[in-house]
Amino acid sequence: MSNNILVTGGAGYIGSHIVRRLGEAGYNVTVYDNCSTGFAHSVLYGELIIGDLADIHHLYQVFAKHQFSAVIHLAARLVVPDSVMYPLDYYTNNTYNTINLLRCCSVMGVNQLIFSSTAAVYGNPQENPVTENTPTLPINPYGRSKLMSEAIIQDYAYASRLRYVILRYFNVGGADPAGRIGQNSHYASHLIASACNAVLKRQPELKIFGTDFPTPDGTGVRDYIHVEDLASAHIDSLCYLEQDGESQIFNCGYGEGYSVRQVVERIKAISGVDFPVINEARRLGDPACVTACAQKIKQVLNWQPKYNNLDDIISSSLAWEMSKLNRDNGVN
Repeated sequence: MSNNILVTGGAGYIGSHIVRRLGEAGYNVTVYDNCSTGFAHSVLYGELIIGDLADIHHLYQVFAKHQFSAVIHLAARLVVPDSVMYPLDYYTNNTYNTINLLRCCSVMGVNQLIFSSTAAVYGNPQENPVTENTPTLPINPYGRSKLMSEAIIQDYAYASRLRYVILRYFNVGGADPAGRIGQNSHYASHLIASACNAVLKRQPELKIFGTDFPTPDGTGVRDYIHVEDLASAHIDSLCYLEQDGESQIFNCGYGEGYSVRQVVERIKAISGVDFPVINEARRLGDPACVTACAQKIKQVLNWQPKYNNLDDIISSSLAWEMSKLNRDNGVN
């Protein structure tokens, strides 16, 4: 079997960390990305092919040339309020394009797939932490587009030789500890990235969306996972499939919930900057609280997170954003 791996969306924030880890592990990596939100300079290993999953003929050509042994599928649109405003774009980009990818896997005999899913498939769960058996009741088109993709992958696997690992991400933060890559978008909607922008005065204040949730302090509660640990989960999943592991669904989180206000206070304490915070109305499609039970991935894959600490996530994010600011200002 070849060790040629295709990573769709590999020029993005999470994808670039996975590509780096694959390269360091000795895999031959091909990144397929339209770079609508990704950046070519974030791809530190392998070959970057600029392309869209909607262009199935181009995709077939890439598959035929490289003879992949496995596909890691991350390419997607992922902003929850955006999905509420533009649902057709999300179902097209996230769900229909997954079908295009599976068609190529089918024709070219690729039978190992790792799929980037989301905690948004759980919607507004009645109990936390959620397990992989918690009812999936998404409350926004983003979550529904991902849950549909999960179902399509499962149905195709039943009818074929495909084996898959579906990883349901919780809130991802942090950056490469060596400072090589991180979140590159200046318009990131993620809380930690937005707060870092406020720390560095790229924006005048931080907006909190929703202070009336049924949570202890009224703000949303989330489970934050370091991008390096999430990348490790993909490498572990690939090794598992290579060893003929059966298809699985895993939560990727730490099982620790932090409210928006708690995260903001930690960022202020770590940075030493008391930036203004503005309370806004809830955003469309945001749940009150979602945290992960991650026992299954630890037991089945022996996944062992190394950065299970909110302060580590925040500190590496701040360090990355500072280095980005220095580069923008011409400081080495």
